[in-house]
Amino acid sequence: MKHISFVNPVWGYVAGIVTGVTYGLNPLFAVPLMKRGLTVDEILFFRYFLAVVLLCIWMSLRREAFRITFRQFRRLLLLGLLFSASSLCLFESYNFIPSGIATTIVFLYPVLVAIIMVFLKVYPKWQVWLSIALTFVGVLLLCRSDSGQVMQWKGLLWAFSSALAYSLFIVIINRSTAIRSIPNNLLTFYALLVGTAVFSVHAGFNHVTGNLSGVSGSFLETMTAGLGDSGVWANLFGLAFLPTVVSTATLALATRLIGATKASVLGVFEPVTAIMVGVLAFNERITFSVVAGIAIISVAIVFMIVSSAKESR
Repeated sequence: MKHISFVNPVWGYVAGIVTGVTYGLNPLFAVPLMKRGLTVDEILFFRYFLAVVLLCIWMSLRREAFRITFRQFRRLLLLGLLFSASSLCLFESYNFIPSGIATTIVFLYPVLVAIIMVFLKVYPKWQVWLSIALTFVGVLLLCRSDSGQVMQWKGLLWAFSSALAYSLFIVIINRSTAIRSIPNNLLTFYALLVGTAVFSVHAGFNHVTGNLSGVSGSFLETMTAGLGDSGVWANLFGLAFLPTVVSTATLALATRLIGATKASVLGVFEPVTAIMVGVLAFNERITFSVVAGIAIISVAIVFMIVSSAKESR
């Protein structure tokens, strides 16, 4: 029994780190797609649609069941809406504020998770609160922007909404009794399926709005514009697999094994990975504040894991 109780938290921390790293690979696939002229609607729809297809094939090969109860369906519908809302709100925030500021605000979600858990009468240890504070300081350093950039309140609201939606997603996975019996693959499949529906409806709404504004072309033509390049499809599949299927599945696993608050703290590996992708793939300049931010985040994560390991002995 001691072996099992030790292994579970270890795999939870590993899954949490994998979640942050894979989700941080978003720019590696999304930036080239944007440079090729794909719209946000196209990227988000095909990201979720291809992820659903890949996961469906994988689950079918493993002969995993797709059956769920109506009670589970309601919870999964809510999870899918929250997850897709987080993605959509983040992309919308880019229209009003710099992406660095948006990323900083979104990574308030560990704090929001801890606050929500307090309302649910689950009180994190002081070590976790300290880790949250340190990781937030680290993210501020990573995403520090030029003083000349102007922020609009709409952008701040969109980014905060993204963080709140992601926080609620994590808490529901951790607390819902209807979700606990659902395998991670099945949970991920239905969450992404709902996201596919959400983004198809959103794209359709924008298409109708565009037609009313004088923009011609069918919905299918609009959604498939610019998809004739093999490089585009490679990036779409990469975006669907690593930052979507893998990160969502490992997030669910980490949340179940180590709890919502600790899993959310480990999510700070996302901005660290995104910074490294920018430096290595897009030749972005690395600064002292970036190095300092990575160092502070690393210390905070190690401190949380070590202190939690001592408590479990």
